[in-house]
Amino acid sequence: MSHASGWEKRFDRFVQPFLDAWRHKKRRQWAPIYLRGLLLPGERKSIEPLAARVAPGHDQELRHFISESAWDQAEIEEVLWEKADAMLGGDDAFLIIDDTALPKKGVESVGVAHQYCGALGKQANCQSLVSATLAKDDVPVPVALRLYLPEAWANDKKRRARVDVPDAIEFQPKWRIALDEVRRLKKAGVRFGTVLADAGYGVCADFRRGLSEEKLFWAVGIISEQKLYPVNAHTRMPRPGPAGGRPRVRGLPTHARRTAKELVAQRGEKAWRRISWRDGTKGPLEAEFIAVRVRVADGPKTTNGVHLPGDEAWLVGERRHTGEVKYHLTNHPPNVALKTLASAIKARWSCEQAHQQLKEELGLDHFEGRTWRGLHHHALMTLICFAFLQQERLRENKPAA
Repeated sequence: MSHASGWEKRFDRFVQPFLDAWRHKKRRQWAPIYLRGLLLPGERKSIEPLAARVAPGHDQELRHFISESAWDQAEIEEVLWEKADAMLGGDDAFLIIDDTALPKKGVESVGVAHQYCGALGKQANCQSLVSATLAKDDVPVPVALRLYLPEAWANDKKRRARVDVPDAIEFQPKWRIALDEVRRLKKAGVRFGTVLADAGYGVCADFRRGLSEEKLFWAVGIISEQKLYPVNAHTRMPRPGPAGGRPRVRGLPTHARRTAKELVAQRGEKAWRRISWRDGTKGPLEAEFIAVRVRVADGPKTTNGVHLPGDEAWLVGERRHTGEVKYHLTNHPPNVALKTLASAIKARWSCEQAHQQLKEELGLDHFEGRTWRGLHHHALMTLICFAFLQQERLRENKPAA
């Protein structure tokens, strides 16, 4: 048996549950062909060059399957989630929230706007996809990609109609899209214990609160100017006003707020500890960390608009070898080990590797269609391919019995 036929047989077995979910004969026919086109080598993985490699003369059928056929994406996602959970799921798994940008030259593709594009490191015309990645032991499997539809797009009926944005889709900030995906994955039975996100999501109190309501641990980036209180701060009711005055119904904080940067600096140089979170190719990966128990300034507002102390959390400072300091918040319990916090914070970076592979190897950013359906169908197909490749890697790296 040749090596190629070996992986192809494993691929056929891997894809079979997806084909059962696609149901329709034509979709069952074209889905594995499209997936093979994404998996096999090729500089471009848009429809025409992909079809030329795996189905010469059938580019129209593949285009119809991806951009026009109204298959139920949710059923296909459920199969993907079952496979991802079987590979990596558990209480020790992480769900990493991030977003990834797809640069675009034109302005007609769904959701394109002049916004920050991480792929280019600057503001540019691009589409932005909110991503969720299941990860464990630095092995990532992306499980969701959802287009962020800017408000100008969401409110433009003519523009929406040209690219078939579903009527049910309304404007949502990225943190809301991400929280919805977390809830969908959890409801579907995907197992993870901690949600990770960068400061673009971590600064949002509603996002953090939503994760806590789901009974999840979270570790998120914040900005250095994030306002926090000492852990012993609480809310006190002010003294009664002068006779005849209005009763005072809003509390006041017992302590002054400080920034994350100030609270870390107050601990002094000796409080920093060098932590290694895992071994890299050139030796242990390590940095200096510090953890301070705090209350986040995200409680109800006082009369002058200052947020009162909220729930307890860990403020974690991370000082890299360059001297740069990053700040994080987590809701882990008071008795948690600093290495556990450091390991959770650093686990977030595996999703960047996954985004890069989705683009460079599987053509996530090669799709040339303009519609909502086409983009999401193509994105889901790249996720299926990634999951298969990750299963192959885990199989190859599995220790011999």
